[in-house]
Amino acid sequence: MRTGGVVLVEGTSDRLAVETLARRRGRDLEAEGVTVVPMGGYGNLPRLLQQYDDVTRAGLYDAGEERHFLRALGCENRDSLERIGFYACTRDLEDELTRAVGPDGMERVLDEQGELRAFRTYQKQLAHRERPLQEQLHGFMWNRKQRYAVLLVEALDLERIPRPLDRVLAHV
Repeated sequence: MRTGGVVLVEGTSDRLAVETLARRRGRDLEAEGVTVVPMGGYGNLPRLLQQYDDVTRAGLYDAGEERHFLRALGCENRDSLERIGFYACTRDLEDELTRAVGPDGMERVLDEQGELRAFRTYQKQLAHRERPLQEQLHGFMWNRKQRYAVLLVEALDLERIPRPLDRVLAHV
């Protein structure tokens, strides 16, 4: 088993998701010397890469920010980013989790948290009623992402882990 490493993620909700999946898979990241660090934005990536240049590095990023990761890591394309442990989320990690849990699973989690009624109200709002269910779920989760990061990873079937989340943990 490898010891020492860092997983760079966008924010606290991503950190919670990575740590929760590791725990579900029986990994103790702290004992392995692996730290999950919220970057607070891709602008901090160069500083963090320098700070953690002596350990195995990996990370998650939103596909829309890929050019910044390519530049900071000196890579030519997504494949080269993946070879060094950095994986793109199609939109963001919350969207990856929402799709993996699926609409029925999402509604079950919302119901268990007593928020299904609030979601139904959200769906009826003029700004949201014409949007696809996936978009509605993503929008509703946006301000709740820290709370739901753990709940959604807990609700996931371990055979349906979003690829970026699965691969970033495998890298460290």
